Parts: sequence; C-alpha cells; structure tokens
Amino acid sequence: MNPFKKCILFLFFSLLFITFQTNAESPEVSTPSAPAIDATAYILQDYHTGKVLAENNADTKLAPASLTKIMTVYLVFTELSNGHLHLNDMVNISEKAWKTSGSRMFVELGNQVKVEDLLKGVIIQSGNDASVALAEHVGGNEETFAEMMNQHAKRLGMVNSHFKNSDGLPVEDHYTTARDLAILTTALIKEFPDYYRWFSQKEFTFNKITQQNRNKLLSRDESVDGVKTGFTDEAGYCLVASALREDMRLISVVMGAKSANARANENQTLLNYGFRFYESHRLYQGKTALNEARVWKGASKTIALGLSEDIYVTIPRRQYKDLKAVINVDKKITAPVVDGAKLGSVKVTLKDEVVINKDLVALKAVDQGNIFQRLSDSVMMMMEKSEDGK
Repeated sequence: MNPFKKCILFLFFSLLFITFQTNAESPEVSTPSAPAIDATAYILQDYHTGKVLAENNADTKLAPASLTKIMTVYLVFTELSNGHLHLNDMVNISEKAWKTSGSRMFVELGNQVKVEDLLKGVIIQSGNDASVALAEHVGGNEETFAEMMNQHAKRLGMVNSHFKNSDGLPVEDHYTTARDLAILTTALIKEFPDYYRWFSQKEFTFNKITQQNRNKLLSRDESVDGVKTGFTDEAGYCLVASALREDMRLISVVMGAKSANARANENQTLLNYGFRFYESHRLYQGKTALNEARVWKGASKTIALGLSEDIYVTIPRRQYKDLKAVINVDKKITAPVVDGAKLGSVKVTLKDEVVINKDLVALKAVDQGNIFQRLSDSVMMMMEKSEDGK
C-alpha cells in the first residue's frame, strides 16, 4: 500500500476513534421511568418547585388515618404564629381526650399539659388523646376545630380534602389525597421551619413513658427529617416523608401500603429515584435586582426590576447547561410605579420547552416627577416616537 493511502486510512480511523470516544463520554441518556410502588396512591414532588416526579392515584380521595395530624399541627402552628396561642399555655385534659382510642400519649384526666408537650405527643408519639386535647383547646370543641381544618385546606388549595376530626380515626366523609398531603407538607415546612424540626425527633418521653417515632426512615436515612405515619384498617399503612440532600428537598407520600416496613421501603424507593435522576437549582434570588429599566416622567429615571421570590427549577440530571433564560422588560414604563408592579417577565426554557415563566416586578415605588421632569420626558418621548416612525 502506498504512503498516501496509508495516511488517508490513518486519518479515517483516528477520526472514527475520536467520535466514538466523544459519544461514549457524553451519551444522550433519557431519564428512566419512576419505579413501581406497591401502594394505593403515591406522589413524589420537589419541595421548592412543586414539580411532580412520580405519581399514581394522587387525586384519589382516601382515608388518611394519622396523616390527618399534619393538618392538626399545621393549624396549631398557625395559632402560635399569630399569637393566639403560646407553647407554655396549659391545656385541660377532658374526658373525651383521655378516653380517645388508638395510639396515645397517655395524658391523664383532669390534668393540665403544656401546648408544646401536646404537640410533641402528636408529632412524635402520634397521640390521638393529645390531638383531641389540642383541638378542644383551640376550637372549643373538636367539631369547630374540624371546620377550621377545612378552612385552611381550602386556603392552601387542597381541593380534594375534607376533615371531620383531629386524629384521623375512621369516620364517614373524612378524606384527603396524596397530592393534597404534599401541598400541606410543603406549606408546613415553608411556614414553620422552627417547629418542623420536631418531626425529626426520634423519641419523646411524657409521664415517664418513652415512645419511639414510628417513621422508620429517620433511623435509616440521615437525609430524612420527617414527616408522619398513619395506619387504620381502612387506610392501610401510610407515610409522608421529606428528605433534604444538599440543597434539594423532596416530599414523598405513600398511602395504602401493606405493612409498616413496606411504607418505609416504598417511600425510600421514591426518594432515591428523585435524588438519583433529578436536580434542583435556585436560578434567581427574590427581591434582588435583575435588571434596571428607564422610567419616564418619574422622580427617578430608573427602577430596579426583580422577582417577588426565589426561582427554583427541577430538571433531569446533567441538563443544567441546556437551560436558557430570557428577560423581557415592558417598553415605556411611566411613573407613578407602585412597588411590586408587573413590568416584564423572566422565561426559562430547557430544550425549547418552557419550564418557568415568572413576572418581573418593580422592587421599589417611583413617584411621579415634578412638572419639569414630566414636561422634559414628554418631549423626549415624542422625539423618540417621531424617530421610530421614520
């Protein structure tokens, strides 16, 4: 073979090898489907974005058992935050609370117990007696408390939920869904981070009786820091779990599993899937200037524009580099401008698919300028319009 042909063949195989190496190092791999979960209903979603990564029967109305208590403590946390209740307030234990069946904190009839202890009794020990005691203290009776629960459910957008009691014991017309529980859990973590830490506590002692948290994932997975278990014959074994790994938090809900071990395993499977194949990023910080725009006829000539809150995105792993962001600002912004006014948009796409579209808002107010500023800008605007028309 002559030297020229040898050179051509060498170049051909070199290029082939380089192409093969490049493809081997950067393969286009699609995200695998979510694993099969043996439960009546489930959902897995990102805490920051609400993006659903896996679900089945997520809107089916089901008996929630003690998952009800997530709403019970959410309501009590709300009363604490608005000053209507205090952790050191003493609660009288009624006969109804004392006699409540099922899992118990073992409060005693006629005694007084601190709100904080009762909350831990609900969260860690899943005490039905503690739930009823809190409901009676906050609502006057459990029926009124249930009405308050439903009001909060409606406000949060839990459109397929209806509560009749505070503890989750079986009763007609008492139901929720996996999706609604994820909505509730998101609100609880976001609004009450200081109280949420109690959900990671593995045991609690009251009246010289120590009980373990029934959430087995707290001992199996150090990234799991909540949330709540539940069981009745009607509901089966249920668990709402939340885990934080690096800056990504996931919430998983499993309802109607076959055993206490199964509910832990199925939640673990969902969480591992989400963390393995997805990633979450904060793209922009809220209340921080992203753009500065011209303001006409204003006391100030410019205005800072940004987002009302942090923007996060949840995407398949290894696709962050494919994100593209476009900022659009309204033309001819004219004073007065109120704080928070919508003056543009931020659109983020991933491979031509829109994943985020948020309003760009004014980060401060701009008052109308004095007569000279208004006249001057009016002339300039007319001149610009004239130039544009040429």
